Amino acid sequence: MDIARIEAAAKRLKSHARRTPLLGAPALDQIAGRRLLVKPECLQHTGSFKFRGGWSALSAMSPEARKKGVIAYSSGNHAQGVAMAARAHGAPAVIIMPSDAPALKIDGTRALGAEVVLYERGREAREEIGDRLARGRGLTLIKPYDDPEVIAGQGTCGLEIAEQAAELNVTQGDVLVCCGGGGLTAGIALALQARAPDMRVRPAEPEGFDDTARSLRAGKQLANDQEAGGLCDAILTPKPGDLTFPINARLCGPGLVVSDDEVLHAMALAFRHLKVVAEPGGAVALAAALFHGDALQGDTVIATISGGNVEASVFARALQRL
Repeated sequence: MDIARIEAAAKRLKSHARRTPLLGAPALDQIAGRRLLVKPECLQHTGSFKFRGGWSALSAMSPEARKKGVIAYSSGNHAQGVAMAARAHGAPAVIIMPSDAPALKIDGTRALGAEVVLYERGREAREEIGDRLARGRGLTLIKPYDDPEVIAGQGTCGLEIAEQAAELNVTQGDVLVCCGGGGLTAGIALALQARAPDMRVRPAEPEGFDDTARSLRAGKQLANDQEAGGLCDAILTPKPGDLTFPINARLCGPGLVVSDDEVLHAMALAFRHLKVVAEPGGAVALAAALFHGDALQGDTVIATISGGNVEASVFARALQRL
């Protein structure tokens, strides 16, 4: 993986992906104790950054492979990103989703024309199901993070951060990224290494699912004790990716870990001050920026809101923090 692959993905994504803004609000600066800039990928197509990786992967495939179709596994955001990209490319899509995924994500994936196959998280291995269906139907598997073209697509978000921050005369500081398997984290880290080398990526995760933070400390991949049951469904992965972890171990600073209450509070503050809707997994980086400032460096911090596909009941819980 290198910057050339990310730049190639950016060319293929041009006029297809949204260039999401870099937002700020004085009230959030006051809470964070420094200037806080927010990259709201919740405004991206399908409501998350995952569209970038989905389009990058589909657009890099041969016409023959696309005609046969693609398969992906996801709790919802990668599912919708791949499904939308597949529909635009005229490719059949099969998406393997956990049965406990939010209903709006399952329904949204089906609405984009994909065939949804449900599995029991914690009891069945989505990778095994994906491999079996891919072989049986001749489908191309697009992994949610351990795929070079997916990482490259997510890296285009980092290119935008570097460009937009430079326009605001920001060239250094911590960049906080919501982290599950590490695809967005790795892509942004690679992009910033090339375009804004004085910026440091910091993975952010929820308590109980902080496999990347623990793995970075240990210098090796460590798994979570559980795979389900957390509030932040979008970023609950068993362990860091085989492709993503070496990149993140080389380029990222220490991981940050936030509580569910901090996540809900961050969702409420994003709605109040930025007028954007964040899902729990998409708000962990903002929560870290707002409530863990003592662990950060620099006068300015940048945080991603990686997704906004939240069920109404969960969002209502968040708004109670206002």
